Amino acid sequence: MAALKQITSLTKAFKAVAASRTTQALVSKNFYTYSKEPAYPIPDKEPCWVKSAEEALQQAGLTSEQKIYIQGAAATPTELCRGMTEVGKSSNVKNVKLYHMHLEGEALFAAPENEKHFKSISLFIGGNVRKAVNEGRADCIPIFLHEIPRIFNDGVVKPDMALIHVSPPDEQGYCSLGTSVDSVRSAVVNAKVVVAQVNKHMPRTFGDAVIHQSHIDVAVKHDTPLPQHKTSEPSKEEVLIGKHIAENLVVNGATLQLGIGSIPDAVLSQLKNHKDLGIHSEMFADGIVDLVNRGCITNNHKSMHQGRTVGSFCVGTQKLYDYMHNNPTIEMLRVDYVNDPRIVCQQAKMTAINSCIEVDITGQISSDSIGTRMYSGFGGQLDFIFGAAMATDGCGKPIIALRSTTNKGASKISPVLQLGAGVVTSRAHVRYVVTEHGIASLFGKTLQQRAHALIQVAHPNHRESLEKAAFERLKMMPEP
Repeated sequence: MAALKQITSLTKAFKAVAASRTTQALVSKNFYTYSKEPAYPIPDKEPCWVKSAEEALQQAGLTSEQKIYIQGAAATPTELCRGMTEVGKSSNVKNVKLYHMHLEGEALFAAPENEKHFKSISLFIGGNVRKAVNEGRADCIPIFLHEIPRIFNDGVVKPDMALIHVSPPDEQGYCSLGTSVDSVRSAVVNAKVVVAQVNKHMPRTFGDAVIHQSHIDVAVKHDTPLPQHKTSEPSKEEVLIGKHIAENLVVNGATLQLGIGSIPDAVLSQLKNHKDLGIHSEMFADGIVDLVNRGCITNNHKSMHQGRTVGSFCVGTQKLYDYMHNNPTIEMLRVDYVNDPRIVCQQAKMTAINSCIEVDITGQISSDSIGTRMYSGFGGQLDFIFGAAMATDGCGKPIIALRSTTNKGASKISPVLQLGAGVVTSRAHVRYVVTEHGIASLFGKTLQQRAHALIQVAHPNHRESLEKAAFERLKMMPEP
């Protein structure tokens, strides 16, 4: 009995010392240097729990000239972003640089009146900061998705703070990064301070999503549903694109990469009669849930992570988030692994389906800008296009899918890219271009043959003018 009392007394003393150390660290701003594995506990350390986002940022020591990483997509810590903006304005911080992929919710820090306080630097531009980027109040970094973690791991950018969004800790103190792992782990490992929004609505996912609460310095509980992207009915053109791809390019047992949006959704909707499909994709959305329930997606034939859906981040509806929660068949892994072309190429029958803004008659693909106006980013397009093209089983299919015209009727297949448009996927990387009018197979084709193939899948209203423009550009007529 005496021994038990002594052990209890020692345990209380141990916890008191641990709490004291955490408090001292917060007060002095001497935060811990983390190991390379956030899943393992840091002895004697717990988060400092606070009551509001403003208090969290104050406690973490928000000040001028800092570099802050913000988790993105469905896991955007919107309450921390709001609190950061409020604290930054009230304390008049200057030139705080915010690094992030696409963010959901209001980007109040990117408003014109906050320009002196914060500068958004996108690793993939979202709609809420697009105007700020093109007006010069924000900036972006052109980069392959799989290389983003290197920015932090190699010390190109040294984050002073990381704002993350996690599930509540379980009985062993483990949280989950939930719907977005991507480059978050590299930021957490390298940031001086980690601030977490803890939300019961965040799905608990596995793989690289696991993080022990001891790696969090400041935490605030804020329960709110995740942002949702509801799918709309695909247009007749998008349905045709989906049919072309499903019936001609996707085979049973294929491993798929699809992004988010109406065209990927249209492709997924046409795969209901396929068997043993697998998913290895930087992102996925609601469409996979129905295919899993129908038995179309089994991941049984994958060469790696057999039986598991592999992703890195996602945005969808509550249907998707409910499906992901505590689902051991889903592995959310870091993006420098998922998107590494050397990993992608090892997947069985790798079929990568991506979209774009514009393609010229030689096969150059513009996906991140409309002329000189920045629109999005490189993302994972070339990671997967290249990976699928060099598939080790020789069965990879890199696909670019797009409607043949814009909403205003202009052709998306053009003689030359718009002035200033960026080439994301080079003409040498392109294999298949699909529109509602068919499939253009470009591998091994000459410039004349490419022009001919692409003109055949352009909208009929534009084919004659494209032929004339092709002759002017190539000094010869396009030929089959």
